[in-house]
Amino acid sequence: MFALPFFRRDLPALKGDRVTLRVPLTNDYREWSVLRGESRAFLEPWEPRWNPDELDRTAWRHRLSRYREDYAQGTAIAFFIFDKSNGKLVGGITLGNIRHGVAQSGHIGYWIGERYSGRGLMTDAVKVVTRFAFDTLRLHRIEAACIPDNARSIRVLEKAGFRREGLLRSYLRINGIWQDHYLYARIEDDPPGAETKD
Repeated sequence: MFALPFFRRDLPALKGDRVTLRVPLTNDYREWSVLRGESRAFLEPWEPRWNPDELDRTAWRHRLSRYREDYAQGTAIAFFIFDKSNGKLVGGITLGNIRHGVAQSGHIGYWIGERYSGRGLMTDAVKVVTRFAFDTLRLHRIEAACIPDNARSIRVLEKAGFRREGLLRSYLRINGIWQDHYLYARIEDDPPGAETKD
């Protein structure tokens, strides 16, 4: 469980320059399923293989239950990302594998609907979650991993101040295939916009 008193209350919305982040709610199902469904071909190369019932309401309820359980245990927080200009759902971002003690770290993963990609919304969301992780959760290190061919994701991370630290061989099973991933990280006292290239 999260040790901070902050987590005894409902988590408030987090606000960036262009996006608002909040925890997923039951009534987000329709907007989520439409956005994910229409973006399927765009998302599948970068995600674990979709189940046949991926977008069904029952699978949605299981997903929400897992989000709540992870939050209650203090291991992860899932957010939906909304465009501040119109309130539309554009994607999701999760701060997971949260560890305190000597590690004080977490790992982010994210997705965005195809029609919203390339607009800077995900970069803003990554910055918001990173600030939240450092300022509220008092974490020291945030990591992210991405497939070397995913140029869009690499650009998001670099614009958000993450540095490439190395290559993780056969790291995650993505779309049914074990894939290498670049490891990116941001440390609490890294200067904004710091980038490195291999």
